[in-house]
Amino acid sequence: MAKAPKEDKGGAPEEKFCWIDIIAPEQASGLLAEIYNAVVSPDGNVDHLYQAQSLMPETITAQDALYKSVLQSTSNVLPGWFHEAVGVYTSLLNNCKYAAVHHGANMAHLLNDAERSADIINAFKRDTPETAFNGKNLKLLRYARRLVKLPGEITRDHVESLRRSGIVDREILEVNQVVALFSYFNRVISGLGISLGREKIGLY
Repeated sequence: MAKAPKEDKGGAPEEKFCWIDIIAPEQASGLLAEIYNAVVSPDGNVDHLYQAQSLMPETITAQDALYKSVLQSTSNVLPGWFHEAVGVYTSLLNNCKYAAVHHGANMAHLLNDAERSADIINAFKRDTPETAFNGKNLKLLRYARRLVKLPGEITRDHVESLRRSGIVDREILEVNQVVALFSYFNRVISGLGISLGREKIGLY
């Protein structure tokens, strides 16, 4: 098992970015190397989140497939920037900086409005989404908050209330899946002490 620190382009070793041993991409072989090649970003980066799971490589494949099916499906009806926004809000509610920073950058890129993006991030940090949203999106964010904070207390009426507001079931399901996905990722990240280090921020 390789434990040597990863080096950046300047040759300086990168500080260890999680609390358990990892196998770095340049030291991977066999199945893990194949999986890293499948999930690598266009600029050649393998996320720290995935590297932290290198001792159980099958989980990387499953998580990457779920991530793409939830956030990048061409059949989604809510805009991509709002999916990212829900992910950021979920991550901040879970006190997960790693995911909030990454997906805040994704949201800003997709929204293509720096001022609006900053307002949204500030509203989420204060846990006051009503200062940046209204209407359908605000109702969906309030549902997201309840799902993060009080999942066992959600009732049928909470969903029916969304429907009565004109929100369709596909929209409810999309937000439900984003919150569930990010809550899972947040716990992987927080439980293993995964940090940003010098990782490239965002997908784009």
